[in-house]
Amino acid sequence: MTEKDTEMSETNDNQSPLGAAGAFIWDLVKILVIALVIIIPFRIFIAEPFVVSGPSMLPNFKDRDYLIVDRITYRFSEPQRGDVIVLRYPKDPSQYFIKRLIGLPGDKVCFTQGQVYIYNDKYPDGLKLNESYLPSGTETMGQPSCSAVSSQRPLGSNEYYVLGDNRTASSDSRAWGILPGDDIVGKVWLRVLPISKFGFIKTPSYSGKN
Repeated sequence: MTEKDTEMSETNDNQSPLGAAGAFIWDLVKILVIALVIIIPFRIFIAEPFVVSGPSMLPNFKDRDYLIVDRITYRFSEPQRGDVIVLRYPKDPSQYFIKRLIGLPGDKVCFTQGQVYIYNDKYPDGLKLNESYLPSGTETMGQPSCSAVSSQRPLGSNEYYVLGDNRTASSDSRAWGILPGDDIVGKVWLRVLPISKFGFIKTPSYSGKN
C-alpha cells in the first residue's frame, strides 16, 4: 500500500459516526421521496385501497374486507350494470360508500313485489333483474312503484342508481336519490383480505342484460 493509499484509509477509518448517520438519513430521505413519487400518482390515478365498514353489502362484502379500487377503468369505458363501486356520498363527500350499480343513464328503476325492474329504450316493457348474487328469497322494497313508471324521469347522461346487496340495511339511492357520475371513485377490482376470499371481483351477468 502506498503512502497515499494509507492516508485515504486512515481518513475513511476516522469518519465520524455523525457523518455516517447523516449519510444514512440522506439515503433514507431519497428512498422515501422516490416512493412517494411512485405511490401518490398510483393512488390518485390508478388504484387505491378501501376497507369495508358496515353491513350494507352483506353477504358478499363483510365489515373490514380489504379491497383494491380500480380508478382508471371508468376513464376509458362506461360503468356496467352490476359493477361494485366505491362512491362519495353525495350529501357528504367526506364519506365513502360501497354499493352496486343498478341503474344506468337512460334507465328508469322501479320496484314491484320485492323485485327490481329496469325500463329503458331496449326494454320498454321492463326487465326484471335476476340478482343471483343475493340470498334466495331476498325482497327489495322501495319507491317508485313500477305502476308509476310512465311518469318517471329516466336517469340523465351522467346519473346512476345504486343499491346495497343487504337490501334491508343499506343507505342507497332509495334513501338519498340519484348518484352523480362525478361521485364515483372507482370499480372494486380485487379483494385482498380475508385471504380465504382473495380474488378478483366479477360483474354479474343479468338475464337479458342491457
